[in-house]
Amino acid sequence: MHCRKSLTRTLLAGAALTGSLLFAHLASAKPWTSVLVATEGAYEPWNTTLANGEIAGFEPELLKDLCGRMQMQCTLQAQDWDGMIAGLNAGKFDVMMDAIVVTPDREKVIAFGKPYAATQGVFVSADQGLIASLPSNQIIKLSGDQKADQTVIDSLKPMLKGKTIGIQSGTAYTDFIETNFKDIATIREYKKSGEHVMDLTAGRIDFAFDDVTFFTSVLEKPENTSVHMVGPKIGGPIWGPGEALAFRQGDQDLKARFDQALNAALADGTVRKLSQKWFKADITP
Repeated sequence: MHCRKSLTRTLLAGAALTGSLLFAHLASAKPWTSVLVATEGAYEPWNTTLANGEIAGFEPELLKDLCGRMQMQCTLQAQDWDGMIAGLNAGKFDVMMDAIVVTPDREKVIAFGKPYAATQGVFVSADQGLIASLPSNQIIKLSGDQKADQTVIDSLKPMLKGKTIGIQSGTAYTDFIETNFKDIATIREYKKSGEHVMDLTAGRIDFAFDDVTFFTSVLEKPENTSVHMVGPKIGGPIWGPGEALAFRQGDQDLKARFDQALNAALADGTVRKLSQKWFKADITP
């Protein structure tokens, strides 16, 4: 659901200088025996805050596995999505883990690790007429190229024309909705994903758009039985490589340690097993 500087370096010497710079970097690298990890704690089943204050879900369980492999102490901290990237770069925490989609804009300001999931977006509605007329069993893939994707986007516009669409602010999905439908629909942004579902059930908006895994979990709750997925599930390169951990650009050593642990967890089937447990589907990239 949710995540800008570039460095130009002039090469002044050959391999000898490169080797000395690498040695200096390794010598000064932080040992990283412990890290503080920010997550929303409100984006189930990726992450959710239980009544006792514990943060549970797919990502906390995966994090526990990764940190065990690295023999590193990892502490989860709940943090609103708005301001999470700024908080990371300000040093308030060391890692972000919040179903963060890798995008070119975000890569300009933060460093992404290896993706651990790749999911789809989908519309939901409480309008029984729409639910009956728009089955949600189709999956379409968009390339992210506006011209190439236009036919599919145009096919969605009659469904959305004149309607109000709820979307969580600051996500990859936000840009998709605003870019393609702001000319024919009213876009209402929310700080947290659960808020757009509440407004949907109350009849204050016509649609919400978010991650299919998030809706799969949320729509199982008794208070949301009137809400259903409508129209096609939208996946493909338009959302980028997938969801990944995020780090400060200067913490390449920390990113490398997490990547190594994740490679092992992907190889031995741990990520797939956790995916099946929390999403009832394999969303490994």
